Amino acid sequence: MGDISCSNGNEVNGKAHSLAGYRKSCWYEEEIEENLRWCFALNMGVWGISSCLSYFIFCSMKRYVDKTLKKLHMEAKEVTPFLCGILHTGATQYQDIALLDTKPFGKALVIDGKLQSAEIDEFIYHESLVHPALLHHPNPESIFIMGGGEGSTAREILRHKTVQKVVMCDIDEEVVDFCKSYLEVNREAFCDPRLELVINDARVELESREECFEVIIGDLADPIEGGPCYQLYTKSFYESIVKPRLTTGGIFVTQAGPAGAFTHTEVFSCIYNTLRQVFKHVVAYSAHIPSFADIWGWVLASDSPILLNAEELDLRMKQRIKGENRYIDGKTFSSASTLSKVVRTSLDNETQVYTEGTARFIYGHGTALKQDQG
Repeated sequence: MGDISCSNGNEVNGKAHSLAGYRKSCWYEEEIEENLRWCFALNMGVWGISSCLSYFIFCSMKRYVDKTLKKLHMEAKEVTPFLCGILHTGATQYQDIALLDTKPFGKALVIDGKLQSAEIDEFIYHESLVHPALLHHPNPESIFIMGGGEGSTAREILRHKTVQKVVMCDIDEEVVDFCKSYLEVNREAFCDPRLELVINDARVELESREECFEVIIGDLADPIEGGPCYQLYTKSFYESIVKPRLTTGGIFVTQAGPAGAFTHTEVFSCIYNTLRQVFKHVVAYSAHIPSFADIWGWVLASDSPILLNAEELDLRMKQRIKGENRYIDGKTFSSASTLSKVVRTSLDNETQVYTEGTARFIYGHGTALKQDQG
């Protein structure tokens, strides 16, 4: 990322300072590490000053949830204007996990210190991930989910009348069991007879299966160093594992990380360019997720054209989907796939291909790396 000069809230003696050499990304939590610790430790009531400040601090808390909750559990409980409660914290073989009860966003699921979803706005992420891919396929019957342990992706897929089978493959059984217990909104999906839940590495599972799928969905954790799944964003994985498991005309879609004006070069542009090396037709799109404090990106890929207009998408939604979407419709997807000039330019000019040797990571460290450093 190039130099970023800030003149609002980053001035010293009236002078704006370049952030070159100071940070590698624009995640809020990098800016207020000491402030956040200080506020927790002193039980400051600053969370109640304004909803805007509460929102800002929540976004920053993603980075420090593991460390801070362990050290300051009792103090955090008292910050009631923002954090209503800590419902669960723990560590699995693969990831650290926490479920927070927050005032602005309801229940918030945090894994390896990064926000995965929040109760209030998770529908934006999951509708955007699922419905464009399924609607662009003429008859999606068999779907494979890589990851998706919280169950929200399966919930949205199972609303499609054409779907006969959904395989949800998540590597972390403890996370899945945890989400079954705590996320009531997805309990019906977990009980649906069309859902086959598999605890396995997605690469191993796809390699071992002989069947093919109309749609494969990558609802994976973000590619962070030491995380459990950054290898599932590589060209070799897409080329040798994913593509052969798609039916003719099949569609692959993956979440692709932050896609904002200052954050899209972290992994979004690289994932997009990587899929362009494997599939004939690739479409990037994005949406604002309030609890993520950023624009988020997804990428559709297929060897068949992805060409439906807004009216055709709306017609398929009416014919195929049970109930009304809250976020995605034809016009919304058309808008989402019309990226800003700065992002389009980066995607057009991106040259890096995601491999295990040249992997890009967004901010954060997974359990594996923390164990190595310990």
